[in-house]
Amino acid sequence: MDISNDPELNGKYLGTISQDFIKVADNIKEASYQIRKRGFSDFPIFIISETEIPIGQLLYNKKEVGTKWNYYVTYIDEFIERKIIEKEKIDMFKETYKNPEEFCCLFVIDADFTRFIFIPYPED
Repeated sequence: MDISNDPELNGKYLGTISQDFIKVADNIKEASYQIRKRGFSDFPIFIISETEIPIGQLLYNKKEVGTKWNYYVTYIDEFIERKIIEKEKIDMFKETYKNPEEFCCLFVIDADFTRFIFIPYPED
């Protein structure tokens, strides 16, 4: 499991992820804040996928918001339950997790790319 930003992003993914993210960033940042404020999790994870997936709850359907990606929301707990994050790597994930006030933790699911990335929220 690689939980860092990857040079592979510079090619196919960085442009479409960034363009999409700008459209939904304010609402995702608020969702992250509410998840943490209400005590659901200190580690919200937003999953993006072009296809429907059975992980998390759908936050934004790409057809409804005019994006390339569907956006889902979940927490670290579901990733542990589904063994996406192995128990022995939980501490490493938490150490790598960037400040949720400044960065969004995205889990990108695509046919040949599945990875955690941390994308900064746009500055006001």
